[in-house]
Amino acid sequence: MGWFDFVKNAGAKILGHENKAEKIEEILQKEFGDHISQLKVQVEDETVFLTGVCDSAATKEKAILIAGNVEGVAKVNDDHFLAPEPKQQVTFYTVKSGDSLSKIALHFYKKASLYTKIFEANREVIKNPDLIYPGQKIRIPDVEA
Repeated sequence: MGWFDFVKNAGAKILGHENKAEKIEEILQKEFGDHISQLKVQVEDETVFLTGVCDSAATKEKAILIAGNVEGVAKVNDDHFLAPEPKQQVTFYTVKSGDSLSKIALHFYKKASLYTKIFEANREVIKNPDLIYPGQKIRIPDVEA
């Protein structure tokens, strides 16, 4: 995949933590546990470099989103973050002001009630379907997923 761009001034705040790489690695370990092996996180300036082996493409995509949706992160590089080929087509979407998951579902699926598909595809990234924010990047799976 390569490089993913994020909105640097949006995202989760990691307060009181001197080592951003250590904190991102801790969050990823907590969320994914054994689903990612050999995980290493490096942060250089505004870029996160992920290394490791994921059990699925979905795990890899969600880990990239968690790492990138941190305040101060502008890019994530996954050149050495391995995973099997994806089983479904996924689109990445950056939340805009005024968006809701149902509005995003209406746009992509022509049916607002399918917001639950988006929520389920991003459960590690979105903890509450009513709490998304402008600049947050999320996964939009195929409607058949």
